[in-house]
Amino acid sequence: MVMDRPLRIATRESQLAIWQAEYVKSVLMQRYPELQVELVRMTTRGDQLLDSPLSKIGGKGLFIKELEVAMLEHRADIAVHSMKDVPMHFPPGLRLAAICERDSPFDAFIAPNFASFADLPPGARLGTSSLRRRSQMLAARGDLKMLDLRGNVNTRLQKLHDGAYDAIILAEAGLKRLRMDDQIAEIIDPKICLPAPGQGAIGIETRADDALINKLVAELNHLQTSHCVRAERALNRGLDGGCQVPIAAFAQLDGDMLTLEARVVSLDGAQMIIRQRRGAAIEADVLGEGLAEEILAAGGDKILAAARAAS
Repeated sequence: MVMDRPLRIATRESQLAIWQAEYVKSVLMQRYPELQVELVRMTTRGDQLLDSPLSKIGGKGLFIKELEVAMLEHRADIAVHSMKDVPMHFPPGLRLAAICERDSPFDAFIAPNFASFADLPPGARLGTSSLRRRSQMLAARGDLKMLDLRGNVNTRLQKLHDGAYDAIILAEAGLKRLRMDDQIAEIIDPKICLPAPGQGAIGIETRADDALINKLVAELNHLQTSHCVRAERALNRGLDGGCQVPIAAFAQLDGDMLTLEARVVSLDGAQMIIRQRRGAAIEADVLGEGLAEEILAAGGDKILAAARAAS
């Protein structure tokens, strides 16, 4: 199991991406003390194109393409991603090898002058880069002025404190990992804003034909998290989801049974379809696919088609 060279992790250069890569590096080195691991830091198109909403420039796949090219060209061995950023389909030759134990999947409300989302005054400026968050918050508060918000975590917080927004929404997990959770005013109730598929989990992508690397990385897979995220991603895949459409999904494990809740929301928040299914964890993919079919049949197809046309 010992490699004759360092294992190379492709990662974006953002502070949060580096934290995630360093986390995977530390776990690998704990499990395999003789293993050498190094980071290959890269800038992606998603990091460069900060002036437009992700839904209009290609989605979150823009954050991982360069990392995948590095693996296919053997300049890196694995890539570490936030699972909510990972597209449903992988390029030929690459695969999802492991999903690490999940941190909080929930969204955080951050506002210097307000203690909670409910405290926002009519017409308040709320910043988010996510159509999922935008549509669900409008469903709860149609009076809000939703503004696009791009950049890394530090940049987004700085824009908030500079007065460009009254409040912003970020993932709780990212703030905790960067030790910035003191910025959180409130964790948003999932009844108001259900998480994105895979939110809070870290995934590891590998070359499909690299048996040694796949064997090493497989030890980092957290089975319970994997069941939940697989169900959420199967739902998203069944709905042909991505950044261009507002889809939320969250699975919870109870013993060997899985409960999956999902939402499809119109861009203005006026229409929302909520459905839930329960089934065996080992059939996570089937559970997600079945729930997607149910949502489409209930009118989700029309909501998603309208969202795609608008974006």
